[in-house]
Amino acid sequence: MAEYTSWESLTDRTYGGRHLPPKPLPDPPLPEVDAAADLFMRRGETILCPKSTVAFAYFAQWFTDQFLRSDRSVPRDPRRTNSNHEIDLCAIYGLKPENTRALRSGEGGRLKSQTIGGAEHMPYLCDDDGRIKPEFASLSVLRWDKLTPEERSRLLATGSDTTNTQLGFLMLNTLFLREHNRIAGLLADEYPGWDDDRVYATARNVLIVILLKIVIGEYINHITPYHFKFFVDAEAFTNERWYRNNWMSVEFNLLYRWHSLIPSRLRAGGEDRPIAATLFASELLTGTPLAELFQEASLQRAGRVGLRNTDPELRKTEVKSLQQARGVMLAPFNDYRELWRFPRATEFDQLTGDGETQAALREAYGTVERLEFYTGLFSEDPRPNSVLPPVIGRMVGIDAFSQALTNPLLAPRIFTEATFSPLGMEVIRTTSSLSQVLHRNVPESPGDYVVTMTRRDWRRE
Repeated sequence: MAEYTSWESLTDRTYGGRHLPPKPLPDPPLPEVDAAADLFMRRGETILCPKSTVAFAYFAQWFTDQFLRSDRSVPRDPRRTNSNHEIDLCAIYGLKPENTRALRSGEGGRLKSQTIGGAEHMPYLCDDDGRIKPEFASLSVLRWDKLTPEERSRLLATGSDTTNTQLGFLMLNTLFLREHNRIAGLLADEYPGWDDDRVYATARNVLIVILLKIVIGEYINHITPYHFKFFVDAEAFTNERWYRNNWMSVEFNLLYRWHSLIPSRLRAGGEDRPIAATLFASELLTGTPLAELFQEASLQRAGRVGLRNTDPELRKTEVKSLQQARGVMLAPFNDYRELWRFPRATEFDQLTGDGETQAALREAYGTVERLEFYTGLFSEDPRPNSVLPPVIGRMVGIDAFSQALTNPLLAPRIFTEATFSPLGMEVIRTTSSLSQVLHRNVPESPGDYVVTMTRRDWRRE
């Protein structure tokens, strides 16, 4: 909100947080945004990650987009956010109460859905002419004005305005919609005296904790290079000094822009497709069994996180990221290395061993001290046995605990059967992976499918 602290800046959460004060842009100026974006662009074939699958890329994008949200108003203010600042599954429940009301069926605690080809899916947002149905008037879709009436008629009704943009979003939203309705059905049968509101609220509580378990136990453990494994313990960290309300920061918003994870062609529906063919493509979701889509993503290697590996289709996203970082005058990358307890770099070869990348950085920025935050994050080589460079990896690790484990549902006095019910606690206890959630929600195509964020042939160095 401002360069100084005020009561408003500590309480108005329509503004993002930040970890370091703003710094004026250097003189001589930074390279033009287009020139800086060139550093991110893929040269030839995708540089593949030795550890990650496309399923990891899809999950990371879907999960973080729910709380790392930039303001959509016009003109756009890069300091502002429309995030709820919580891990609350707003992608399926909506950002606001009016969104939630539009998405609930009003019976048995369930969310609205439709059956297509014997499978449960989100309902269509629009009529056949591409007009939003009155019941979904409170919902919105990113890039609405760029879609034709035919494209609009294929959009699905969902809690987030970004869900329709990419196939991975749609896959995960569909899966968690099905799991909500499955849990709601179990609760309604077990507790017939409960009304619709209580069944809905309890199912949502259970599903959020299941998501937290997957985030810590599968997603974070995939990211880290450690031998030991993290898991969710609701009572482990209640005395930590970071046990405060979440407030998403602009630095975390930017560090999760892992566009280089996405290979130039994505396997979906039995074909290798260019990235553009997976955008606003709900017909791929409804025309292919969900389990097969997850297996295809789990068997395809993701790209390596870093410079010189973003597909040209995603160039605009890199440009906007650089513009956002400069718009809020983020401090140079070396300041953030120091903040996260790394030594300040003095030469580019301390960030990457790739000679071409060193030369490109030197030409664009001159010295390491001038290297800006966003470019610097992705200039470092990934750590051994990890999918992320050092500074990003440390920030994500801290974020995983200071943002995920502070969820109010994990507070000891809340994490009880009174909140989740005995049945709900059993569902939480027996669920720890995305694969489990998938296999109990694909009755239209039963079988044994590969669902993993980590390549099956990956071996620790």
